[in-house]
Parts: sequence; structure tokens; C-alpha cells
Amino acid sequence: MRRTGVLNPALAEGLARLGHGHLVVVADCGLPLPPSAPVVDLAVVHGVPRFTQVLDAVLEEIVVEGSVAATESSGTLVSTWLDERGLAPELVPHDELKELLTSAALVVRTGEATSYANVVLRCGVPF
Repeated sequence: MRRTGVLNPALAEGLARLGHGHLVVVADCGLPLPPSAPVVDLAVVHGVPRFTQVLDAVLEEIVVEGSVAATESSGTLVSTWLDERGLAPELVPHDELKELLTSAALVVRTGEATSYANVVLRCGVPF
């Protein structure tokens, strides 16, 4: 058994396969999931697990060189959550964010039921 880090086997495997430039989406439970992207669905019930819990776990595991969020999230609790984690996402209309899902290397669905609680993370490298 692992001492630290992500314990969910599917999520740990998905994160381990990421490389520079890959897109990872941490999504609320309402975001339409694309049939083409690998999805790790962690949602249990509304609110479990929370967006912030999953985002924090993912951020502990990967290097992020950029991020994208919906313009509609600006000035909301979601933007506060992203700011608190040092993310300064590029803002695009929600429909454009949904289009990015088709090129995602990994989509992680949370149980979050807060509107626009979605972020696309672009992987960097630690060197």
C-alpha cells in the first residue's frame, strides 16, 4: 500500500501516463464527458468528492505550466479556489472549454455541484 499520494488506482495510472503538454481536466459532476477522452469518475453523490479535494490531490502529483477555466467562473467561488492554488487560468467561454475535452489526456470527474467548477491543466515538466 502507498504511504502518500493518490490511492485510487485508475487516477494514479492516468496521472502516471501524462507528459509535457498533455491536458488534464478536473470537472464538476455536470460537465458533459467526451467519449474520446479517458475518464476517471470519482463522483459518489453531489458534493463528494469536492472539486478542491481532487484538484489539490492532482496538483500534488503533476507539474502545471498553464490552465484554462470558463469565463463564466470569473468572480465566483471557483475563481477564488483557483487563485488560492496559484493558478491564473486563461479564461475562455464555457463552450470553448468543453471543446478542449476532446483533446484531454485525462478527465477527472468530481462530485462537485458548483456551477463552472472545471479547470483544464496543461502539464509541464519538473526540469
